[in-house]
Formats: sequence, C-alpha cells, structure tokens
Amino acid sequence: MSVRVQEQDFDLAAELAGFGDGAGAIVTFTGIVRNNPAGDLREMLIEHYPAMTKPALEQIETDALNRWQLTDSRIIHRFGALKPGAQIMMVATASTHRQNAFEAAEFLMDYLKSRAPFWKKEITTSGEVWVQGKDADVAALKRW
Repeated sequence: MSVRVQEQDFDLAAELAGFGDGAGAIVTFTGIVRNNPAGDLREMLIEHYPAMTKPALEQIETDALNRWQLTDSRIIHRFGALKPGAQIMMVATASTHRQNAFEAAEFLMDYLKSRAPFWKKEITTSGEVWVQGKDADVAALKRW
C-alpha cells in the first residue's frame, strides 16, 4: 500500500513490477493530461497543499482497503507544470478477485477526480483559467 504525491514523472512498468504479487487481479488506471477542446493547452499547472494532500489520499486509500478485499494498492498523483500527454496520476489495485480490484480502482479514481485537494490551472495560448469541477464527477461519487 502506498500513496505518493510527486513532481517527477513515474514509470508505469516499474511501478507494477512486483505489485500485487499473488493477486488474482490487478487493475490500473493512468490519467493523462489531455488538450482542451480548442487544442491550445500549453500546460496544466497542478498545485496542492502538502500538509493536506498526502493525508487526504492516505485516508481514501484506507477507506478503499476497508471496503474491498485488496491485497495491495498504489496511488501516485503529480503536481507542477505538466504538458499535454504527460502522465498526471495512476491508481493500481490488487485483489484475489477482479470485482474488488475494479470497484476499488473506480472508487479511488472518482475520489481523485472530484475530491482530492489539488487545484488545476489551464495555461493556454490565449490565457489562464482555473479548472472548475464537473457535476458529472461529483455525481459519480454518489454510487459509493
């Protein structure tokens, strides 16, 4: 079990080497910085308050571990200036059965998307704008 909040990129293959040894199912999700509809995103600036962020992510990981029968989990979320196409985060869950691994991964991703204490600013060729939360992301939490 691990949570990391970091500026540097991560190597997905290295992160999964030895992850979930003995599990019957491993589910991973990697979020990528996508360009905006106008196609003019220069970078996504992700800010956070370290004293708040890691404990919040550790708590949601604990919640997932208490809810599903997981043998391992990993959350990595990056901060700083990220270009389109850059890896922004990853979630990995391992369990003896796939349903636990899938559901826990979705739970963690929904939380990271809508409740994790990160602030995102899009820097485009025409200016800067703070990214607002989406109703659909908040609504996704209701299933949990």
